[in-house]
Amino acid sequence: MAVSWKVDNFADRTFKTRQGSGNQVEKTMEQFTTVEGLKAGLASRRGSSVGFVPTMGALHEGHVSLVKRARAENDTVVVSVFVNPTQFNDKEDLRNYPRTPEADLEVLRAAGADVVFMPSVEEVYPEPDMRVFDFGMLDKVMEGATRPGHFNGVAQVVSRLFEFVKPDRAYFGEKDFQQIAVIKALVKQLGLNLAIVECPIVREADGLALSSRNRLLTPRHRAAAPAIHTALQEGAAQAGRRSVADVCGAVTARIEAEPLLKVIYFKLVDEDTLAEVSDWNGTGHVRGCVAVQAGDIRLIDNMRFL
Repeated sequence: MAVSWKVDNFADRTFKTRQGSGNQVEKTMEQFTTVEGLKAGLASRRGSSVGFVPTMGALHEGHVSLVKRARAENDTVVVSVFVNPTQFNDKEDLRNYPRTPEADLEVLRAAGADVVFMPSVEEVYPEPDMRVFDFGMLDKVMEGATRPGHFNGVAQVVSRLFEFVKPDRAYFGEKDFQQIAVIKALVKQLGLNLAIVECPIVREADGLALSSRNRLLTPRHRAAAPAIHTALQEGAAQAGRRSVADVCGAVTARIEAEPLLKVIYFKLVDEDTLAEVSDWNGTGHVRGCVAVQAGDIRLIDNMRFL
């Protein structure tokens, strides 16, 4: 398989992949860094269905699963790679977030993306975004309570990306369960004709949810981190059999039995409203959501309990 690239009128780079020596199949992937170029490149594809996967790069198999799902369900697959500064309330976290653009392009080419958007901060935010969104309690609990302003920043960038790409479907992983709830509310508020597609969490063989942050873990913290998934599994097995308070205590204790892990929060919430549940008698599904500090790295995970 040979890969080459050239500059054309719209794309910064066009990647071409040829397979086979007989009936050759040619696949083209275009990379854009400007909104103007992206829109011009997509204009020629209008009339086809567009699936969109927004990412912050440092791509892994979880991202690949989103791209492949989008590939199966759409004519055109667009992926953005952009580390959004407005959703970081910790400047050190923003500075340390892994950035691997060339490796990301290779991953996306292999996964079947058609268009990759890799803009600068100035391209996405030519002026400061002063918008403040109101999502009720959806962005006030869990991650919203411990990372003030995080989801407002997510809404700022996702709304802009939706405007640039104008997709029919957008794909998000369930690891960021609360984020999906916020984005669904955003789509409703903006009146967008857009389907939000939730995709299952992809895990390592030992159960750790795939995350771009995993590569920043020290070897000792990486070895301890699978306890998060183990605790969720054990807690889910007790749902409806022990009290909510007992299950919450057991999950927290199981994680913190690993001395290198500290639970920031563990909540059992209604999947639709994100309201905490106090018993198992409600009619909706209950999801356990956890955030854990592993040294300098914050990890999140979740699982349906009932």
